[in-house]
Amino acid sequence: MKHTHLALATLICIASTAALAQEQTLNIYSARHYPTDEAMYADFTKATGIKLNRVDADDAGIVARLKAEGSASAADVILLVDASRLWRGEVDGLFQPVRSKILEDAIPANLRGKPTASGETPWFGFSTRARVIVYDKSKVKKEDVDTYEELGDPKNKGKLCIRSGSHPYNLSLFGSVTEHLGDAAAEQWLKGMVANMARSPKGGDTDQIKGVASGECAIAVTNTYYLARIMRSSAKEDQAIMDRVGVVFPNQSSWGTHVNIAGGAVARYAKNQSNAIKFLEYLASAPAQEHFANGNNEWPTAKGVKVTNTALQAMTGGGFKSETIPISVVGMNQVKVQQMLDRVGFK
Repeated sequence: MKHTHLALATLICIASTAALAQEQTLNIYSARHYPTDEAMYADFTKATGIKLNRVDADDAGIVARLKAEGSASAADVILLVDASRLWRGEVDGLFQPVRSKILEDAIPANLRGKPTASGETPWFGFSTRARVIVYDKSKVKKEDVDTYEELGDPKNKGKLCIRSGSHPYNLSLFGSVTEHLGDAAAEQWLKGMVANMARSPKGGDTDQIKGVASGECAIAVTNTYYLARIMRSSAKEDQAIMDRVGVVFPNQSSWGTHVNIAGGAVARYAKNQSNAIKFLEYLASAPAQEHFANGNNEWPTAKGVKVTNTALQAMTGGGFKSETIPISVVGMNQVKVQQMLDRVGFK
């Protein structure tokens, strides 16, 4: 009998240890493809003892996997890049809305998902990047490109380089402008942009910046962190790009520059909800927020965190006015924006 009790106690101990080990593991499905994030993940594990298991893919791959796995998914946390992708994940029921006073106090309301009827939040934005206009300082006056509307103005005919209109970065920008201008004016604006293109849309944001520097075009649109990478580079070719290219934060005299987000959510079928929330709360902490700024040239979303990144400081000259419309609204506009793009022939 004594041996039986001992064996039973051992089994209970093993089961408890296994359960504890499971509690101290977190499965993250991440579309953040930035190597500099590794230090941030390591700091979280060091501070909490929670081991992170990551599945890395692009946003479309993450969403497809979650849908295929359904309730059998191992995901606890989902990290996505771009407002339209976060909105789509919410609509598709991939997230588990949560309550967290830490997150609600830290992240401004316009940079998180719309609360549910019971007051839970589906997702939170943890970093932002502005969508700015770069221009050839030898060919274009800054005042001719200091609003998004001027991208479609005939005065800039034959000057514009831009990536695919259907890329989420542009869908979010166009969704923002549509919210400000209204559907009819926004469609005319998109039509004007098509008429102003120096070449067909292609490549990524860095390619657009290089297109301006090489003279292929005179104006382009990019997310700020691509430009900051070039600014922080010591390579001669990158320094030459910055000698030729200027940057403007559009619409400073009206609604402000469009900002997009990278954000996260607790997965719908998360097995480790408490640790998942703990991880999201960590992303809103000052050390993690400073990492977003210094590691990947993004602006923090948490209130009270100062930016010390010299490239971001130099780019803005001390600050800029950003739009304040809810990011969730920008995401919701993506369907009608895509229809507009199809009608005006924006590839």
